[in-house]
Amino acid sequence: MITEKKSLFAPLAALKFLFRKPHTLRFPFEPKEPAPRYRGLHLNDREACTGCGNCADICPNQAITMVKIPEIQARPGDTGERPQIDYGRCCFCGLCVDICPPGSLSLSRDYYHIDRTTDSFVYLAKDERSDPDTFLADSDYSILKASLSHRKRDNQGFAPDIDYCLVEFDRTPMTTLPPEQRKTAFTEIVRGFTEQQAHREASRCLECSLCEAACPAGMDIREYVLAIWRGNYEEALRVIYRTNPLPSVCGRVCTHKCEETCGLGKRGEPVAVRWLKRFAADQVPLEDYKRVLGTERIEPVNGKVAIVGAGPAGLSAAHFLATKGYRVTIFEALPQPGGVVRYGIPEYRLPYDALDKDIDYIRSLGVQIRCNTRVGEHITLQKLHEQLDAVFIATGLHVGRSTKVEGTDHEHVVQALPLLRDITEGREVFVGEGVIVIGGGDVAMDCARSMARLQMRRFGRVRVTATCLESEDIMPASRDEIDEARQEGITIIPARGPDRIEIDEGEIKGLHTVECVSVFDEAGKFNPTFNREDASFIEGDMVVEAIGQGMDTSYIPQDLADRLDYEGRRIKVNDRFQSSVPWLFVGGDMAQGPDVVTAVYNGHQAAEGIDAFLKGEQS
Repeated sequence: MITEKKSLFAPLAALKFLFRKPHTLRFPFEPKEPAPRYRGLHLNDREACTGCGNCADICPNQAITMVKIPEIQARPGDTGERPQIDYGRCCFCGLCVDICPPGSLSLSRDYYHIDRTTDSFVYLAKDERSDPDTFLADSDYSILKASLSHRKRDNQGFAPDIDYCLVEFDRTPMTTLPPEQRKTAFTEIVRGFTEQQAHREASRCLECSLCEAACPAGMDIREYVLAIWRGNYEEALRVIYRTNPLPSVCGRVCTHKCEETCGLGKRGEPVAVRWLKRFAADQVPLEDYKRVLGTERIEPVNGKVAIVGAGPAGLSAAHFLATKGYRVTIFEALPQPGGVVRYGIPEYRLPYDALDKDIDYIRSLGVQIRCNTRVGEHITLQKLHEQLDAVFIATGLHVGRSTKVEGTDHEHVVQALPLLRDITEGREVFVGEGVIVIGGGDVAMDCARSMARLQMRRFGRVRVTATCLESEDIMPASRDEIDEARQEGITIIPARGPDRIEIDEGEIKGLHTVECVSVFDEAGKFNPTFNREDASFIEGDMVVEAIGQGMDTSYIPQDLADRLDYEGRRIKVNDRFQSSVPWLFVGGDMAQGPDVVTAVYNGHQAAEGIDAFLKGEQS
């Protein structure tokens, strides 16, 4: 046997390691430096995360699953889900970080796999800095988490960088008329996308569908945006018409709540959903609608329906009932159909030819619209009930509300909707040299901007002031309306309450106002409070009251009104907009919120309810 001879002093060789840094670490008390190439494990800011699922969609290894988090409530703009990472599949490519619209997902080098089981590689990413109590003892470590003793001030592994993201945060610019040109006429301001612009804007959509949960009409937004991106505009129109028969209208004046929840809006600008809807409707000529939408022949069914009011809700209900084969007649008190979208929205926002395109298609389905026919005067509701099988009333809010301050009985103090109606019909209206508009909503802005145009025609200059109770950050008018009004020379004075209108020798001299301290009380009810020590005066010779409207129910006979149930001032209906009187359905502003797209939804659901009622089903 051969044995190796060793020196007597060989053991002393180990002394060379005496002053070297040991490789063994006393975890978790001593920090361990990760390799420079180590990207780290996933970290997610749950407050910023919207649960859109784009990280899961882009993952090449299907390593990410969106899971419901019980403590996170789903709401418009947040699905309530969060990403769960399977590190048996993850390759740490970082695509999930690059695609994350809100920038909530990152990789942190603070993470270590310290679980005591060998199969704990599925991890629900979370930033435990917002929940430090979870990490008090070793027993709290259940999966992949970070030891607080290893925390560093800056130990990011791979973080989102807006300059290198895989998404386009900048919206395609929309061409509009310049302020100096647009305030001289009622020409449409927004020019619409070109085909190239629409394709580029549609390409920004990540198809996460967050927007769809916020749409009052429940539109299939990602489907029609995808169809536009593919250049299939007829398919886009078909998708739109599933839920919205007023695309030319809503493509111009929709409140676009969907855009407020778009994931891209967290760090950039949301997809221009409203303008894309308009683009799709503009690409298909009216004469092709019936072919594209498959309504060249509709099988008739046994049933006749009356609709009172040719506004958005009534037109929507008429469309969906007609496509089911019912005979539909709309009774409209005004000379032309459209309701508030014709007589309450100026032509520079909604041109009449765009509105008429939507209405003419509905007429082509066999819907009869009897204008200048006021229910309650020319025909009664009871007579409609006797002659037809169901009635849908959607007459909107047309009765103006007054501030009732001293001086409102002057002839040059006018209500908003009658003023806008007179302008629409081309009637001669009084144009003050100094116009004061009371109100902070879109209707108030419409009045102010319309009067500015009339002043330009008559005086060659603008002197319009809009004042409202609300501070600017809570004004109900859309941001676009406020900004464009200012661009056109209109002065906006927020947080002021009207006190009295000064009149001298029969002439209006102006409006006295006081500071509005708060609009709502602690319970959220409208209950403004004022500081009368802070008073100011606005000069002017004409006042427009635009503080809201109420509904006119004078055409509903008392015996029928007594059988209806009410919720506050509105008529109570079920989810299919059927009232407590089975044959009577109610929608639009009379039952729900005051905007066009909500009215479209009301009409759609009412049509479904009427269909079920006439078939003897539970509506």
